[in-house]
Amino acid sequence: DAVEITMTSDDKDAIEVTMGYANFAARIQQAGYDSVFASYYGDDYWTNDSYAKDGKNMQESIKDSVLESIETQYLLEKHMSDYGVEITEEDQAAIKKAAEQFMSDNSKAALKEVGATQEYVERYLYLQTVEKRMKAAISATADTNVSDEEAAQKKMQYVLFSTKTTGSDGKSTDMSDDEKAEVKKKAEDFQKDAASAEDFSVFATAVGASATDLTFDSDTTSPNEDLIKAADKLKEGEVTDVIEADNGYYVAKVVSLLDRDATDTKKESIVSQRKSDQYQSICKKWKKKTDIKVHKKVWNTISFADQGVTVKSTTEDTDTSSDSSSK
Repeated sequence: DAVEITMTSDDKDAIEVTMGYANFAARIQQAGYDSVFASYYGDDYWTNDSYAKDGKNMQESIKDSVLESIETQYLLEKHMSDYGVEITEEDQAAIKKAAEQFMSDNSKAALKEVGATQEYVERYLYLQTVEKRMKAAISATADTNVSDEEAAQKKMQYVLFSTKTTGSDGKSTDMSDDEKAEVKKKAEDFQKDAASAEDFSVFATAVGASATDLTFDSDTTSPNEDLIKAADKLKEGEVTDVIEADNGYYVAKVVSLLDRDATDTKKESIVSQRKSDQYQSICKKWKKKTDIKVHKKVWNTISFADQGVTVKSTTEDTDTSSDSSSK
């Protein structure tokens, strides 16, 4: 069993990943993709340039992803004690049982296709569990304190006076210049009285328009960047000038400088991003300190295009299981 990946860190402890295990991990990923894409895109989708991205075909991209995942999982395992993460005897027993079930559920031919052995399946499930728990532990070290000021989401109501018309064929076309001038005049008249209107939305309806609610901050780009910039400078209750856009004329009223619900949702989003960044940063730091050597000649012998894969009930975690199958 040739060694496929060797990782040596600053403390000189070497981590070796066998070709047998690397092949199994790759084939399990292949099975998941085959079950979704093979029937839609045909047998050649792995190497068909039509599905290439960033200069790499599907096979190259997924194999790169598998290698990265294996490297990450082995480094996470090495640093478990740093975060107090353990795999208990009960966990090991559950992993063994799940692996036995996997081996039992699949035919000898299917197991051969993915290079499965009891040892490899247990190792796969073990590393999946390590990854899940380490990700949670590392993410938990991120700063979760987010102020209202940092997450503040304002709220506006806006009206678009459209300069587009839709034909019977459903296609949208520009109005004539004269028609656009009429629409602009309507938007200007609306803007003059909008600030004093008791209810912006009701006032919009009265002139045959429709108001849309939008929570936003300075990073918002939809529906129109110029509209957002104009509204972001206003105080509560103020109305923008008429904002010209490719699709018509916008007028908006700022109804709140801090929408509570939207701000709280933004806080959750910021915390989630911080946790993700923390996890990615730690993993990146470990990899940077590790000399990783991949035996490319051996790894390149794995071809998804030459071998379709079909397996049942691949288990991603000791607590839950899901199906991965293919053509």
